[in-house]
Amino acid sequence: MQKIILYISVAVIALVNTVSAQEKTFEQKAKEIAVNIKTIAQEEKKALKAEIEAIDKELESGKITKEEADKAKTKVAEERAKNIETKTAEYETALRELINNQVQTTATDSTDIGTSNLISIKSKKNNPNKSENRTTSQFVLAFGANNLVTDGAVANSQFGYGRSSFYEWGLTWNTRLTNNSNLLHLKYGVGFQYNMLHATDNRVFADVDDQTILVDAGVDTKANRTYFKNVYFVVPMHLEFDFSETKTVDDKKVFKSHRGARVGLGGFIGVNTNSKQFIEYKADGYKFSEKQKGDFNVNDFTYGLSAYVGYKQTSLYIKYDLNPMFKNNAVDQNNISLGLRFDWN
Repeated sequence: MQKIILYISVAVIALVNTVSAQEKTFEQKAKEIAVNIKTIAQEEKKALKAEIEAIDKELESGKITKEEADKAKTKVAEERAKNIETKTAEYETALRELINNQVQTTATDSTDIGTSNLISIKSKKNNPNKSENRTTSQFVLAFGANNLVTDGAVANSQFGYGRSSFYEWGLTWNTRLTNNSNLLHLKYGVGFQYNMLHATDNRVFADVDDQTILVDAGVDTKANRTYFKNVYFVVPMHLEFDFSETKTVDDKKVFKSHRGARVGLGGFIGVNTNSKQFIEYKADGYKFSEKQKGDFNVNDFTYGLSAYVGYKQTSLYIKYDLNPMFKNNAVDQNNISLGLRFDWN
């Protein structure tokens, strides 16, 4: 219970920071990265659409069978997803560093954070007397604390509460479900989840008798730079309750979303794209960085529940994997994350 309180405390502190001037600088930097990632995703999506259309034409002309067309579509979809991950790797690193600095340190001088290189992002000037489109799109960024639930409890975890973290980014579409009310929305999209675990007591993951367990690293590792990371391509879906005020202009209702309190309830499904373990240590006066890539007996698919509650673009966010992280372990361990979420229209 104490650890759960710690989770909530971390999230609340981060939420309070969002209203400070320093947090505004963080949000600007995060938006800069978000714009670059969104551009890459849109370009790859456009290229994928063209490839799918070309395959459909070959199918219609009889050059290939339906089975061959389905296989070709699956192949190009996987290639485009891989392209997104590869092209956004640089921004992923920048985003992770930005988040870690924000969560683990407190800026003492706001002038230390320059804004001269930030991309100027102009918000759309919406007509206040006109309803927005029934379906709108958002770039979503979430980050916070991450850990494993073991035997139904997160207390006494084998992973550092302050060091283990997650972040998630993606594109969502938000559709108002009724003509005469702004309350109910269906929010759906695509994105990537990055779940990081920093084991305690100088341990790392190892495959022992087809089970993935923690063992002593055998060297004196650097705790903050030694961690295990899972990356998932996910499809989230939420039923969103939007309590934004509805105005009436010339006897017509004007609907605007993300202007007030919001609550989202739903879940996600996804596929594991890669699992990696990073180990950093010093020996004989030399610094070593090791990266291990493999399946680590991680489940190929993930699915779970998620929810958020907040005001305007900022929300408190929680997600929980219903399936265990590892396939064959004797004890089930399910990933859980709690943090902040931003939905930028």
